[in-house]
Amino acid sequence: MRIKTFFAGLALSGLTACASMPPTPPPAKERTDAMLTIITSADPETQLMALVLTRSAMEAGERPHILLCSAGGDLALKDAPASATAPLQPKGASPQGLLKMLMSGGVGVEVCAIYLPNRPFGAEALLDGVGVAKPEDMGARIAAPGETILSF
Repeated sequence: MRIKTFFAGLALSGLTACASMPPTPPPAKERTDAMLTIITSADPETQLMALVLTRSAMEAGERPHILLCSAGGDLALKDAPASATAPLQPKGASPQGLLKMLMSGGVGVEVCAIYLPNRPFGAEALLDGVGVAKPEDMGARIAAPGETILSF
């Protein structure tokens, strides 16, 4: 009788322990190590910091892509405004200079689909290698499991 009571007590304590355990979390989304940086700000310090963080994330293993919209799109112009090319402290880098460096390292850069239609110029005004984003492609990128999105 003692053995049955012992096993019944052991089983009951095990059930109690299991009932108080948190449920198993769902499996994590598969990491893609992909990252999208969206820059809309006209502020050169914000633009530069966005690109500095993008570069740092790339050095840590992320695969960044950059989307430039509104005033951020001006970074992609061959004849960019002075604010995009002026060096900033502490290292004397400019937003457009760092953008070009990232591009030379294989980072894809696109302007928003509505950027050029709302300007008095066309794709010829963009730096070589800068594309025009397709909303359906950007939407798929944003919705991709594990995508990191930074917006400035």
